[in-house]
Amino acid sequence: MALIVQKFGGTSVGSIERIEQVAEKVKKFRDNGDDIVVVVSAMSGETNRLIGLAKQISEQPVPRELDVMVSTGEQVTIALLAMALIKRGVPAVSYTGNQVRILTDSSFTKARILQIDDRKLRTDLKAGRVVVVAGFQGVDEHGNITTLGRGGSDTTGVALAAALKADECQIYTDVDGVYTSDPRVVPKAQRLDKITFEEMLEMASLGSKVLQIRSVEFAGKYNVPLRVLHSFQEGPGTLITIDEEESMEQPIISGIAFNRDEAKLTIRGVPDNPGVAFKILGPISEANIEVDMIVQNIAHDNTTDFTFTVHRNDYLNAMRVLENTAREIGAREVIGDTDIAKVSIVGVGMRSHAGVASRMFGALAKEGINIQMISTSEIKVSVVIEEKYLELAVRSLHTAFELDAPARQGE
Repeated sequence: MALIVQKFGGTSVGSIERIEQVAEKVKKFRDNGDDIVVVVSAMSGETNRLIGLAKQISEQPVPRELDVMVSTGEQVTIALLAMALIKRGVPAVSYTGNQVRILTDSSFTKARILQIDDRKLRTDLKAGRVVVVAGFQGVDEHGNITTLGRGGSDTTGVALAAALKADECQIYTDVDGVYTSDPRVVPKAQRLDKITFEEMLEMASLGSKVLQIRSVEFAGKYNVPLRVLHSFQEGPGTLITIDEEESMEQPIISGIAFNRDEAKLTIRGVPDNPGVAFKILGPISEANIEVDMIVQNIAHDNTTDFTFTVHRNDYLNAMRVLENTAREIGAREVIGDTDIAKVSIVGVGMRSHAGVASRMFGALAKEGINIQMISTSEIKVSVVIEEKYLELAVRSLHTAFELDAPARQGE
């Protein structure tokens, strides 16, 4: 008998028919003797509908009131799922984040979980009930309803699994696991049976949208085994775990991630004085703009060119800030480019294999793809390229690192 926390996203509970299917799935586990806690999102489209209503009142709704409103989406789902379970003879009870007492800070719309009171859940589980908990929400020390930001139900699921010391946290979604790359771009991508938290964290931060990055961080911190599964197809999914398998067959690279939402800014002819990087990036940080990759080149005339990337949504704001900085420090010009993309190779196997970066650069050179920026860490290499070459780059790297699925007979 195991204690399992199962999380179902918006598409998995998007209609009454699907909620009934989820109830059937939960019942199977319960009939198998497992203790089950289920975390659910709002029905697909519901959170957007609620935000749309709020924006009809005010273009910038007060965050506290917005949280009160959008948290109702999950409240509907937990009640419906509990009803569907009870109809099947499965004792079940639903709770909002406030009722469980998922304590968060007071950062409305993007709160962080501080503590979970698991006593009520344990009492229900001991009594043989399935506990259905609203994802994405909590309560602060003043009793205000808070929400955890987009994708926050994943974090709720992992946090509950950590608090309850669950045997596994299962994230049910519309894909059947984590793939070596996006199958829509790389038809030969393969589902991974297992991946480490480190690798998944890199994949999530580099554009893989399977899991919310905070949930992976949480799972890694508390060593909660995570499994990504398809909501309506049977299969083993992908297990995300702390273990690095010491195996002769451990691949060097686990996956190829990419991100189209990048923009590049360059400030040219900057006087090369101490503290220049802070003078450039300080105002960017103050404008709440996150910087990703950074490259600095020193010219022969004692000036420097300073290039960095930001999310494409922040590009215009970053450009305005940088133009002001250029005037203040006497730089020559500011230029930008939104037609770029980032491609990354990820794998813990890199630690024990030399020449991974050069193999990556060789594969791109063979396709005539120019590299504009490079960033490395212990388990990843990222490059910035022209966006028009993105799919070619991803497919060629997938092949170069022998990640392609073997051809089926007759192909």
